[in-house]
Amino acid sequence: MNRREALSTVAWLLGGTIISADLFTNLACRPKAEKYNDLFTQEQISLLDEVAETILPATNTPGAKDAKVGEFMGLMVRDCYKPEDQKIFINGIGRLEKEAEKKFKKKFSECNAAQRTELLTELDKEQKAYSKDKSQEAPNHYFKMIKELTLLGFFTSEVGATKALRYVSVPGRYDGCIPYKKGDRAFS
Repeated sequence: MNRREALSTVAWLLGGTIISADLFTNLACRPKAEKYNDLFTQEQISLLDEVAETILPATNTPGAKDAKVGEFMGLMVRDCYKPEDQKIFINGIGRLEKEAEKKFKKKFSECNAAQRTELLTELDKEQKAYSKDKSQEAPNHYFKMIKELTLLGFFTSEVGATKALRYVSVPGRYDGCIPYKKGDRAFS
């Protein structure tokens, strides 16, 4: 073995040791709350999915969870909301969990469907009263943001547009007056 081959072998051994140690620490030593993005943890995204599913549950059409509305909310809040609104939204998620703990002595995700609906109905009444009395400059209520993002995320998703609405991929001519039959879905 000449000097060049010996140096190459040593370099491979040292490089492999350094890379495998770094790989081990990255894979084995992850924090418990894995981040979904720089604002939300995966646990918060799962909570948003559960809240959205309570607002738009699966029936004979898919629900909000099927449209991955929680991920949509996380993306929209991070990319489109002002920092003040982001803070209100994130604090609101924590407040929602505290309300569930206070009322039912368990996390929102552990509550049954009736308990979830009861809690969200109370929060909806709270946000309506807040919105009615708030000034123009005052920030929105966190639950109003959650509801708006749930609807936007669901009805603009592939699942919502094609399964819950009547989807026409390439619309034809415009007919301003189409007869409506009871039970027809809206167009998307």
